[in-house]
Amino acid sequence: MTTPHIEAKKGEIAEIVLMPGDPLRAKFIADNYLDNPVIFNTVRNMLGYTGYYQGTRVSVMGSGMGMPSIGIYAYELYKFYDVKIIIRIGSCGAYHPALNLYDLILVDQSYSESTFAYELSNYPEKVTKASLNLNNKIEGTAKKLDINITRGNIMTSDVFYAEEEQLKRVPSQYNCLATEMEAFALFHVANVLNKEAACLLSVVNSFTKNETTTAYEREQKLITMIELALKSVCQD
Repeated sequence: MTTPHIEAKKGEIAEIVLMPGDPLRAKFIADNYLDNPVIFNTVRNMLGYTGYYQGTRVSVMGSGMGMPSIGIYAYELYKFYDVKIIIRIGSCGAYHPALNLYDLILVDQSYSESTFAYELSNYPEKVTKASLNLNNKIEGTAKKLDINITRGNIMTSDVFYAEEEQLKRVPSQYNCLATEMEAFALFHVANVLNKEAACLLSVVNSFTKNETTTAYEREQKLITMIELALKSVCQD
């Protein structure tokens, strides 16, 4: 069985999928962390691989940029390939002045002005939530590994280049730490299909400190986030 966007046959994708935005980051993870990785998707160059990490079967696949893109891939993975867990491992821009480059955020809720959730399932709210049990497992793994994470809320945007400061429109009670472009959709698709989803983000630029990273650094240097996600889904 294939879908319009994934050429894998049934059984070629693991129940656990790590999903960076960049397909080259997916290749980097497969090449450097997975034992016996096998490529299962090349459609649109959205690379996907399945292998083993410390005995646990894991897949890794790019999501592309934005909610429509991750929404398609997450829906197909959950609905047609029996995936149970997707962990987005991505990058974000920090709003909070205490956050520095490469700090890790574990997302509890995502606020968005997008109509993605309403169009998918008539969901009218502006907030979607990660899977609590999965988040607690990731947080517990971080503590065991002595990895510092900040757990909180973010904003998911439909645009990368905004003419107006979007954060000003977000109700203050959500206390959004950062912004990115995919988590809101991933969480909603998971909730609609009764699956699990989480989102780990590395800070790659700061709106309060005028700091940023290069594309190469974002592909190669987000090691702590990658290892935390992998170790969180290992067999106990």
